[in-house]
Amino acid sequence: MTKPAPPPAVLARGVRVRLGGNVILRDVDLTVADGEVVALLGANGSGKSTLVRALVGAVPIESGRIELLGAPLGRAVPWDRIGYVPQRVSAATGVPATAGEVVASGLLHGRRLRPPRHSRETVRGALDLVGLTHHVDRPVRELSGGQQQRVLIARALVRDPALLVLDEPVAGVDLPSQQAFADTLRALTARGRTVLVVLHELAALAPLVQRAVVLRHGAVVHDGAPPSPTREHGEADHDHVHPHDTEDYRADTGVAGLRWEP
Repeated sequence: MTKPAPPPAVLARGVRVRLGGNVILRDVDLTVADGEVVALLGANGSGKSTLVRALVGAVPIESGRIELLGAPLGRAVPWDRIGYVPQRVSAATGVPATAGEVVASGLLHGRRLRPPRHSRETVRGALDLVGLTHHVDRPVRELSGGQQQRVLIARALVRDPALLVLDEPVAGVDLPSQQAFADTLRALTARGRTVLVVLHELAALAPLVQRAVVLRHGAVVHDGAPPSPTREHGEADHDHVHPHDTEDYRADTGVAGLRWEP
């Protein structure tokens, strides 16, 4: 007997979000298949972050439906199998903590208030995925912004999630951290994990992204093959650490420095 295909890791139909009286998302449909790597692209204000926040229940939807790992959004979702890293959140807090302690906190949940036994090995494995094993005992406040972002990604990875949702994980971080994230994503895809990642530009992640969904003014304007970089963005020495919010960027496809293949 043929084994039935797993349900989509992410399924959104007709998702509409209104915040502060303004419609931010307009009847968005999105499907991310099990094991797929999908990039969510678009200009600032296009609704990318709002969409991923709606997917994980951080903002309410006005209408539509969302399913994660085959379960309707809510308490039925197996949240311990989902890793989420929001946009531009520092790993440093007012409480002194090492990188290892921050990652270990990802093993805690409502029923577990202390990390499990032998968790240090698991924590080191997650830090190894992001290239920071040697910083396991270093206070996070001493790490660079890019390294702190990688610590947060490791915290999301420590439970070995089936689905990883990342909101602009490489925005404003240094080039070594961008490359380390690309290496991390490569390792995850090799293990069949599902990844939905919000990006301004594909950059070093281009070879790993299987599909791109582009938002413009809260609606999907493209769902298919990833765009290829323009010549200047394809150069090896091009610096991708910059925001794109020019008039040209907001026009046309709404994707910075990218062109669509014919």
